Amino acid sequence: MAEFSIERTETPTSAEQRQALMVDPKFGRVFTDHMAIIRYTDEKGWHDARIIPRQPLQIDPASTVLHYGQEIFEGLKAYRGKGGAVTLFRPEANAARFAASARRLSMAELPEELFLGSIKALLKVDHDWVPTNPEQSLYLRPFMISNEVFLGVKRANEYLFVVLASPVGGYFSGNGSIPVWVSEQYTRAAPGGTGEAKCGGNYAASLLPQQEAADHGCSQVLFLDAKERRFIDEMGGMNVMFVRKDGSVVTPPLGGTILRGITRDSILKLGRRMGLAMVEEPLAIDDVFRAAAAGEITEAFACGTAAVISPIGEFRRDAGSVAFGDGKTAGPVTMKLRNALCALQRGEEADPFGWVHTVSL
Repeated sequence: MAEFSIERTETPTSAEQRQALMVDPKFGRVFTDHMAIIRYTDEKGWHDARIIPRQPLQIDPASTVLHYGQEIFEGLKAYRGKGGAVTLFRPEANAARFAASARRLSMAELPEELFLGSIKALLKVDHDWVPTNPEQSLYLRPFMISNEVFLGVKRANEYLFVVLASPVGGYFSGNGSIPVWVSEQYTRAAPGGTGEAKCGGNYAASLLPQQEAADHGCSQVLFLDAKERRFIDEMGGMNVMFVRKDGSVVTPPLGGTILRGITRDSILKLGRRMGLAMVEEPLAIDDVFRAAAAGEITEAFACGTAAVISPIGEFRRDAGSVAFGDGKTAGPVTMKLRNALCALQRGEEADPFGWVHTVSL
């Protein structure tokens, strides 16, 4: 593992304070005491790897990230496994996707060794923040920004990589299925764009339609393809899957506009191992409305690192709405997949894929 110098905070959160904060941490509101940081310049490469007290970043107002948006991030979780062990789920897949995002944004690529090393070094210091509550986890947010001081439009030659850690509960508030708004005015990504990259610009573009969804009483927004406004793409911050009445699971295929979700890929592989038919094929939104109304599609769910597997109760759009199942509760296939995935992530079941990594503390 890469060597990180460690500077511990002089004002650590007490065990009592930490326990109080973690009773109901929501999502992304509570943070641990430290963060990982690594710097890059074209001259030195990656250097100055440290674990330091969590603190504000100091960047020049002419830093290129503020003007041209060279920024990428990842999301993964640490879990409290058997005997108190701290585990990670498929972190090498996050490292590979982070590198792919960097290539698309013309940023310096962080080697897998440094990506994984930064997370493990941070967990060694802040492992007490990994919740013991099985409904909670420690969300990890690696991100990278360009910080060259320059106002010309070009690839930056300086970058800053940081990892934050945040104990979290569920992504969506409440229990049961969520309603989703189908955006027919706005799109998320176009062919040849940055749809596959995990960059902030993709999410910034989703905020207005996300507000539109909230105005219609929905928890999330669903985007259609940019070319025909006909085929289902993905949601504002996660992938989407459907269950047909024959028990098969179908999701839109990857093609450059849909993020290569690690949870999505895990569900496809896990479902096939469980004997389910897992299908990747284009899904026209009108066909999904008709099939759900006719009982041909019986379940729908969102999937992602934050959401895990969250049941969708209904789709809404200007022309009307349609429910999946009873529109309120998760369907049996959704719960079967969710339970199997969570058991695997938390080390409660044997891992036939080699996905679970135990962190040496």
